[in-house]
Amino acid sequence: MSNDRPQGVCASELASIVGEENAICLWENIELGQQKRLQRAIAFGKLPSCIVYPRTQEQLAAVMATAHTNNWRVLPCGSGSKIGWGGLAKSIDVVVSTKRINQLIEHAVGDLTVTVEAGMKFSDLQALLAKSRQFLALDPTATDSATIGGIVATGDTGSLRQRYGSVRDQLLGITFVRADGQIAKAGGRVVKNVAGYDLMKLFTGSYGTLGFISQLTFRVYPLPEASGTVVLTGKAEAVSQAADILRGSALTPVQADLLSTQLVSSLGLGQGFGLIARFQSIGESVKEQSNRVLEVGQKLGLNGAIFADDDEANLWQRLQERIHTTATESVITCKIGVLPTAAMEILTQVELGLIHIGSGLGLLQLEDKNQVLKVRDELCSAGGDAYGGLRLLTQTNRGFLTILEAPVAVKEQIDVWGYTGNALPLMRRIKEQFDSKKILSPGRFLGGI
Repeated sequence: MSNDRPQGVCASELASIVGEENAICLWENIELGQQKRLQRAIAFGKLPSCIVYPRTQEQLAAVMATAHTNNWRVLPCGSGSKIGWGGLAKSIDVVVSTKRINQLIEHAVGDLTVTVEAGMKFSDLQALLAKSRQFLALDPTATDSATIGGIVATGDTGSLRQRYGSVRDQLLGITFVRADGQIAKAGGRVVKNVAGYDLMKLFTGSYGTLGFISQLTFRVYPLPEASGTVVLTGKAEAVSQAADILRGSALTPVQADLLSTQLVSSLGLGQGFGLIARFQSIGESVKEQSNRVLEVGQKLGLNGAIFADDDEANLWQRLQERIHTTATESVITCKIGVLPTAAMEILTQVELGLIHIGSGLGLLQLEDKNQVLKVRDELCSAGGDAYGGLRLLTQTNRGFLTILEAPVAVKEQIDVWGYTGNALPLMRRIKEQFDSKKILSPGRFLGGI
């Protein structure tokens, strides 16, 4: 393995492919912020010897072919905004970033599809689509810096899945570079596509363990004419009832989430738990549906408010920032999934959390406070003091709890994924088919894959 190879060998071979200006071949020369992100993604011990930035899909393929020949372990990334998610990568030799493979390939305005390279920033794509009054219906973490490839690799979507579904529901085609450097494709550039294997779903949320995503095709949607958001706040039982009524009604929110008490207060929305619902359509429809939710809240004794225009946009931006931004490095961010009807039971156990009312998926933030073993007990046991075994509670409600971000010391002690299903042998066979040498993101996926 590359552990015994001098850094200069790695540097010269890769720099000859991507150019000296696109290869940083000493750890101390890597930008400090990037160093910190990588250190939160890699197990204690060996640090990567270099980071390279291919500018084309062909360069990326050549880099992977070289890594495959030399048995170099590779950590794929885009901008690095979610590089710390998932398990800790082990014994990484080279970090390969797609952030400079970032061109628009095709925007078929009439067909409502767009094809882009994986390194394009989400914010840049949205700005491009907005010129044609269209948008990609995702609301991922770090919207300003996240790349399209990174969003797909981590399956990162947010509240918009209430109306538009998940990342994989909007993905039409994919091009990727295999571990051995060969380029492969699946799907196409049309909304109705039945040809080939459904590798789009397999690669979504694979955390760079199966191949290097290089190009993607999505369906896109027309920008809505009007938008409005309703917020209801109050006691847990009443907010839960309001969510049940909304779920069972004919109303069609594009986003709808339950909020914990601390999240409500930190956003200046009042006291108690919260329900936030956003409607986007023609103006009259938005107004009618918003008022109906407000009426439901009034009947249940909840406080209510309607947000529109700049106030609404600001509210959703602050919500994104609050749930995704950690005040200290000791904060643990968890992704959970439970039966939607059990969402309020989970939120009563935490200070900061958000759960989508339709899917039961959500995010929680816990404070480590340098008590690694205590955190492990709180997440995994039946008798944790503060959180009462959150992982066990989610599993009891037919769900899961996965740690996204946490200090390396915590991830070294805890099973990040907490998977209890029976599909791990199948996952290992898939990994073997795609990456027999196990050089892509080793250790980052569940079961140490």
